[in-house]
Amino acid sequence: MQTEEYIKAGKIASEVREMVRVKDWVGKTVYEICEWVEDEIRKRGAKCAFPVNTSINEVAAHYTAEPNDPITIKDTDLIKIDLGAQINGYIADTAVTVCYDPQYDGLVQAAEEGLVNAMSMIKAGVKASDIGRTIETTIKQMGYKPIANLSGHSLEQYTIHAGKSIPNIWSIGGFSLSENSAYACEPFVTTSDGGGFVRNGQIKNIFAINSRKKTKDVEADKLLDFIWENFNMLPFALRWITKDREEKEARDLLNVLVKKKAVQAYPVLIEVNEQRVAQAEHTFIPTENGVTVTTKA
Repeated sequence: MQTEEYIKAGKIASEVREMVRVKDWVGKTVYEICEWVEDEIRKRGAKCAFPVNTSINEVAAHYTAEPNDPITIKDTDLIKIDLGAQINGYIADTAVTVCYDPQYDGLVQAAEEGLVNAMSMIKAGVKASDIGRTIETTIKQMGYKPIANLSGHSLEQYTIHAGKSIPNIWSIGGFSLSENSAYACEPFVTTSDGGGFVRNGQIKNIFAINSRKKTKDVEADKLLDFIWENFNMLPFALRWITKDREEKEARDLLNVLVKKKAVQAYPVLIEVNEQRVAQAEHTFIPTENGVTVTTKA
């Protein structure tokens, strides 16, 4: 367990998150946001654990900027900025919802409160289902709905979703938190008119390697090697590979890799009733008597 590297990555991720929280993004494009946040992570000596997610309004997760993405933030938007830093593959995953429309302040608050209450009960041996119950109760008492089919997750070196889920609702069964393992907890909240679930959208602009098996397409295989050397098994964006390649060529080669199942493409996730969604997230390591929240400011 590389606690030191988890904590170092967490400090960087939380510093950048707090800058994101107070910055005025209105009028900025999602491309500018992603590039700025990713630069800030790198400036502090970490690498990005995944492309910054800039998911707006009813998009709950998994939207990152396309190369030169023109989508611009309006003062009525609610934007979830989910960012990750990694040091030697040890990850800090954290998120904040930025909102300029006061009518959604309560929604943002519900995600934050759910997270605070979850963190306050954590120590080794606590059941993931009980964390889910705490999150669900907090959110519902505030008049909102948790998103039932999104959850937090265990983390391992170079692996963001390492097999275990930390639910945002109470669920039967589940596992107990182990001491000195890393997890991310991320309440997602929607309005009382929301369905409380997400569905897959059409857009897929976050990718990760599935297999390193050669595709017999020389250029595609070169790209596959480049992805492995630079990002390992962690997610990446088209933006990250157009730095060295012409965009159309990069996109075409990426499509070859997806078709051959060497690379997986993740769809954006959209609230089923197209209601707004807020998110808050911390990375934490349970200890015998409590918890180290690596992404606490």
